[in-house]
Amino acid sequence: MKDYHVFSMDSVGGKVTDHGVALDIEDVSWAGRQMWAPDAAYNDGIYYLYFPVKDKEDIFRIGVATSQSPTGPFLPKDQPMSNSYSIDPAVFKDSDGSYYMYLGGIRGGQLQNWQNEEFDATGTVPSGNEIALLPKVAKLRADMLEFDGPLRDVQILDENGKLLLAGDNDRRFFEAAWVHKFNDKYYFSYSTGDTHYIAYATGDSPYGPFTYRGVILNPVIGWTNHHSIVEHKGQWYIFYHDSSLSGGKTNLRNIKVTELTHNPDGTIETIDAYVKK
Repeated sequence: MKDYHVFSMDSVGGKVTDHGVALDIEDVSWAGRQMWAPDAAYNDGIYYLYFPVKDKEDIFRIGVATSQSPTGPFLPKDQPMSNSYSIDPAVFKDSDGSYYMYLGGIRGGQLQNWQNEEFDATGTVPSGNEIALLPKVAKLRADMLEFDGPLRDVQILDENGKLLLAGDNDRRFFEAAWVHKFNDKYYFSYSTGDTHYIAYATGDSPYGPFTYRGVILNPVIGWTNHHSIVEHKGQWYIFYHDSSLSGGKTNLRNIKVTELTHNPDGTIETIDAYVKK
């Protein structure tokens, strides 16, 4: 992408307003090309837009831009976040007011190039019985502009407490991290990428480890998926995208939203986007 727009609704399912360009790549002095999926957060009167974009050396970094309005325009900082890399930043606010950022994406997202905390252009994606690449997490500093410590691995475990393997394509992490909290449990959800599921795992800490629990959203029209999960007026919703308006023949995507249900046992009811209840 070359810019970001902000869309809003007065109510779920209501009229959608496009508020225009919130941030353009031309406004980011250190950026080279390719803005990818961002996330936003709010703290103490300031809105923060976190965005991945390749720098002038073609390496993905995470930038921060701020505004006093949720619709922008957002003013970017003149440098990316220190020690940031890869894609798909997602910011979670915990019950105690602490903020955490989750990030990472394999293949085009370059996570495989950071296995030793330094960029290695020859880095490869593990396969078969090798341990799958793990997403990253760091607590955010009080000013929301930098990490408050190093990025850490987010461990995703199977039912036996073992790390998921790279060949476990239906369950292992690919991209699109998200975290929400329900009944004092942390839910880490993500895209499996080339198998097109939005899967989830649960844990007792925002740092994990998280144990795989199942699928939130079955594959949609279009190559991949990306989502966010929020509560509004007592009801939980999942926002996601597919390519139904373009017939699935292009990467042009449209925004979708539907209700999400937590079962009494803490699992999440699997959603099929094209089957009416």
